[in-house]
Amino acid sequence: MPLNIMERVNLLKTLGRPTIFEYLPLLFTDIIELKGDRYFADDPAVYGAVCLYKDIPITVIAQVRARSIEELIRVNYSMPHPEGYRKAIRLARQAEKFKRPVLCFIDTPGAYCGVGAEERGQGEAIGSNLRDFMLLETPVISLVLGEGGSGGALGIGVADELAMLENALYSVVSPKGFASILWKDASREREAAELMKITAEDLYSYGVCDSIIAEPEGGAVNDIAFTAEGINKWLDGVLDKLLNENYKELPEKRYQKFRKMGLFK
Repeated sequence: MPLNIMERVNLLKTLGRPTIFEYLPLLFTDIIELKGDRYFADDPAVYGAVCLYKDIPITVIAQVRARSIEELIRVNYSMPHPEGYRKAIRLARQAEKFKRPVLCFIDTPGAYCGVGAEERGQGEAIGSNLRDFMLLETPVISLVLGEGGSGGALGIGVADELAMLENALYSVVSPKGFASILWKDASREREAAELMKITAEDLYSYGVCDSIIAEPEGGAVNDIAFTAEGINKWLDGVLDKLLNENYKELPEKRYQKFRKMGLFK
């Protein structure tokens, strides 16, 4: 039985949900991690690697969730700093140079909004990513593993194909944040969640999400192999299509895809 909206919200708040590090060995081989933004530092909230997917070289960029309190602190509660976004675009440009597809795993409540992050240009870093990912002449694929929160998620969400796991959410702000801002009452979180239309099914119906990947009953934590196999089948089909595209034409097609969002008759 599908989970209701608040069951999904609560599921994504738990520490038990699989992270990129559980999926990596199930999907890829010859994994080489790449660190640093070449400006300031390495951000552990954003993981980057070059690896093989069935003998196809691919660049993986992923926002890192935690499965323990210690890990949660290390990755800054999954909220990337500007250096995380600058690392992401550095690796994406490198992928473009070598004609590798870019696969982004989205899983963040939002970008970090602390003083240091703002001083180092958080808004500029995300804005530059939106522009530069749109212009990449190589396939860009994104998958929302759990939370897709605000510009923090969109910083690696400008893609030719976007998929979501069945219980993932993708939104401009969290339901509790929405209720706090709109009604000054965080207790109306459920009402906000239902009003916002942020589930995979909602976003698929609006054309924001291109595919939904099934999870086992109770969520991916109950059978990660099942979920990984769903990702594998989806990725197979998407790569088969995008690797045969004219890479020079991808930026315009990507642009038109996003221009159509939000248009209704």
